[in-house]
Amino acid sequence: MSIMTFSKTLEKFNRVISGWFQWIAVFGIVVMMGLTCVDVIGAKVFRTPVFGAMDSMMLAQLVAVSFAAAMTLIVGKHIHVDFFWLVLPKRLQVIVDCIIYFLAFSLFVLIVWRLLAFAFYLQTGDEQSVTARIPLCPFVYDAAVGCFPVCLVYLQRLIQSIHKMVKNEP
Repeated sequence: MSIMTFSKTLEKFNRVISGWFQWIAVFGIVVMMGLTCVDVIGAKVFRTPVFGAMDSMMLAQLVAVSFAAAMTLIVGKHIHVDFFWLVLPKRLQVIVDCIIYFLAFSLFVLIVWRLLAFAFYLQTGDEQSVTARIPLCPFVYDAAVGCFPVCLVYLQRLIQSIHKMVKNEP
């Protein structure tokens, strides 16, 4: 299997996994919206806010952000600055791409590793949220799983950039 075939296969796999994870993120956002509505109505109309609403909101937000990250990266919705990069020669752009994708890949591998270590720490310490006493470790494990496709996206882009650099393509 050639490098470009592997890269295209990895790209398809990333898009499928990220598409599934995107729906988990949507579910997290729907939970946040529903919880906010019920909490506001309960607090204002019935003088009874939802118990542990802030804890639940925090955990739903963690799920939404971590599971949406890969698809956001794939469709190009992350913030990036192009004004300096566009004036560089094409060869230098490819080299800068390689460096940036390597650093981003390394960063997210580190993030996933530390999230898994932190989740294990929370699991062994039986850590729970402050008011609702919701166990925290499953949500941190989920965040690690949600960030893993980001590693794969950056790996795939790094492979493509290295291939461009080796083949001398702009």
